[in-house]
Amino acid sequence: MGVIHQSWKKDLIKSYEKKGYWEPLSLGNHLTEWSNQYGEKTALTEKNRSVNYKELNYFADRAASCLYKLGIKKGDRVILQLPNSIDFVVSSFALFRLGAIPIMCMMANREADIDNFCTTAKPTAYITCDSFFGFDYRKLALKMSDKHKSLKHIILNKEYDNCHNLNRFYESDEKINNFEPPHYTDTALLQLSGGTTGTSKLIPRTHTDHAFNFKSASKCCRLDQNSVYLAILPAAHNFTLACPGIFGILSSGGRVVMAETPGCEEAFALIEKEKVTMTSLVPPLANLWLQAGKSTENDLSSLEIIQVGGSRFEKATAEQIMPEFNCKLQQVYGMTEGFFSYTRLDDPDEVITGTQGRPLCFDDEIRIVDEKGKDMAPGKSGELIVRSPCTMFGYYGNDQQNIHSFSHEGYYYHSGDKVRITPRGNIIVEGRIKDQVIRGGENISCAEIEYHLCSHPEIDDASLVGLPDELLGEQSCAFIINSGLATDLISIRSYLKDRGLPAYKIPDQLIKIENWPLTNVGKIDKQKLISIAENKSR
Repeated sequence: MGVIHQSWKKDLIKSYEKKGYWEPLSLGNHLTEWSNQYGEKTALTEKNRSVNYKELNYFADRAASCLYKLGIKKGDRVILQLPNSIDFVVSSFALFRLGAIPIMCMMANREADIDNFCTTAKPTAYITCDSFFGFDYRKLALKMSDKHKSLKHIILNKEYDNCHNLNRFYESDEKINNFEPPHYTDTALLQLSGGTTGTSKLIPRTHTDHAFNFKSASKCCRLDQNSVYLAILPAAHNFTLACPGIFGILSSGGRVVMAETPGCEEAFALIEKEKVTMTSLVPPLANLWLQAGKSTENDLSSLEIIQVGGSRFEKATAEQIMPEFNCKLQQVYGMTEGFFSYTRLDDPDEVITGTQGRPLCFDDEIRIVDEKGKDMAPGKSGELIVRSPCTMFGYYGNDQQNIHSFSHEGYYYHSGDKVRITPRGNIIVEGRIKDQVIRGGENISCAEIEYHLCSHPEIDDASLVGLPDELLGEQSCAFIINSGLATDLISIRSYLKDRGLPAYKIPDQLIKIENWPLTNVGKIDKQKLISIAENKSR
């Protein structure tokens, strides 16, 4: 890997445009088309409010005009930190219309994250709520404004001194038409990398590659005007936003229902009330759904598709989804950096439960390589490297990371994921290349041990981490969520030994946990697990 040659980038852009993957429309233009096509059909529903497509388009126009009057212009970066809501969608499209670039922050992002984004992207405005579930976002925004001189405007969804009122923005009667619209190849939004090992990086997505993302996913999921999508995971994350998510549903004329929290009680009630047909979950949440679904009295019969993605989904758990909820499971594998693989709705059950599907686009290019970048033999495991019409051309403001993340020839993005390809072309994700414990010089795949632990009849889920050790370099520590009692370390070691695991792969420690600590995008936060283990040993 090394410095990326710009000639590769130019050739790829021409190819994607020529093949029709990249349409010459900004995301704001797409909203205008949807408004004209679907008119007074309901587009978005939240707790006590709904808006139709015409209203959504109107509000986005008015909000864009008010933002423009504040001095926010094309190319400006704006922190957008709002819960799943109509406000979030209106604000996003208002910024898209201007060509201003929202930094799609999660509600879980706190001072260290926001400070890093402000340092990297130098935003001119911060759109957020006054408070949410007890946390004071107004205070955080004002603190960042005091620290970062570029951050001049705080915009809240309530009236406060020294802050602008978001709701008054998009309910304004004033419209300004003379601002310069964005080009479809301009950066439309900055999304966050998974951040499982440190602070999230900023991922630029263009208007046209993002549209290709959600439109292709909509076709794959066979969405139409009768589709009703429940947004449970954070709306700012690409899985919820565009796989096909909120934008994919809007492009199909369907309806999006916004859930305030991912809790089963709220979600199941909304599915019954709104006749939800589709939603998206991460594996830890899917496990909770399976437990809660056995005792719920809510009518979930409207569900047609449950997507599961964001991290590796154990086959034994995947096999329970379809019979429990009487709907289709769709596994989604991908990365916000821009490659996506889906199981298809008519795939055989063994493909749906045992693989992460096939690339979304016919022209997605994937390779499986070893640590030296050499292509692996068919069926062998290695690192997935990709390029596609959805794949970014580099992290925002992070040239050093780009040198390590892209091949110096061909513009292939190095995912860091360990995968293999079945003879029928389906991807099986085996874990992270670096998700290993190095114990006494022996490499232990966390994914392998997690797989064996999850095969235990009394273990619902498992995660393996490495802990510092003076003699061995690292010890292995297994965290488990279990439904039984006979899961002490001695019995687990005996169980794994009987499954043929060598002694060095058997966990040195075992910790039971009730719920997983999660990152901002719903992945198991292994750094927090390490902290938990270290605190227990003190």
